[in-house]
Amino acid sequence: MNKEISSIVKSGKLFLISGPCVIESESLCFEVADHLAKLSEKYNLPIVFKASFTKANRLSAGSFTGPGIDEGLRILQKIKEQTGLPILTDVHDTTQPLPVAEVADILQIPAFLCRQTDLLVAATETGKWVNLKKGQFLAPEDMSKLASKVNSDKVMLTERGTTFGYRNLVVDFRSFIIMKESGHPVIFDASHSLQLPGGGGNVSTGQPQFIEPLAKAAAAIGVDGLFVETHPNPNEALSDAGAMLPLSEIESLIGSVLKARGTPENN
Repeated sequence: MNKEISSIVKSGKLFLISGPCVIESESLCFEVADHLAKLSEKYNLPIVFKASFTKANRLSAGSFTGPGIDEGLRILQKIKEQTGLPILTDVHDTTQPLPVAEVADILQIPAFLCRQTDLLVAATETGKWVNLKKGQFLAPEDMSKLASKVNSDKVMLTERGTTFGYRNLVVDFRSFIIMKESGHPVIFDASHSLQLPGGGGNVSTGQPQFIEPLAKAAAAIGVDGLFVETHPNPNEALSDAGAMLPLSEIESLIGSVLKARGTPENN
């Protein structure tokens, strides 16, 4: 389903951004992408494949960070060509948006970098859609201010939880309504919103058992899209192992959220 992102967003259909947290290998990415492509066709659900070529935000210096930009973009380009799925990946500094835009359909600004004006400007100047993730330290009202830094209507705003004491996040569902008032598409990152930052000592853990109920609630409220990271075996994942949904459970999630939205056929 190789559709232009603007047509997906403007269709009014719920769409899904999904994939492993980081590119671990070409074979793993294809296992996930092939499965997602089949579900996209089965449920008439636009799905964007997501994986990071580099994870710059790591708690421990020994954490896996990914294959790097050159190898990562090679793999993502191959996935795009062979599955037809649009691609989303992160950019971390102003040198990355131009080469990444040669492959990715959506450039993602990580939450901890959402206030970096030069990075946001560089990403939007590529002409590609930009997914701006809400910092864990920001009020939802702040997101419209960040989006207004650039003259672009191709900006999505993503809720990924707000810091709630140490090693915990909370989702204020009013934020979806507040951010929708900006006129930009709103996404709910159901997996990262359930992270427990640093909860595993040197790594973050999470509560993936709550992904489905929170995703259903967000779908019912009327978010434009959902963001759910997935892995064939999260226990063996090299990044965000404690917060990803097993790949085998993605189809059940899709059925539940479409039913909650009142559009089981996603028409």
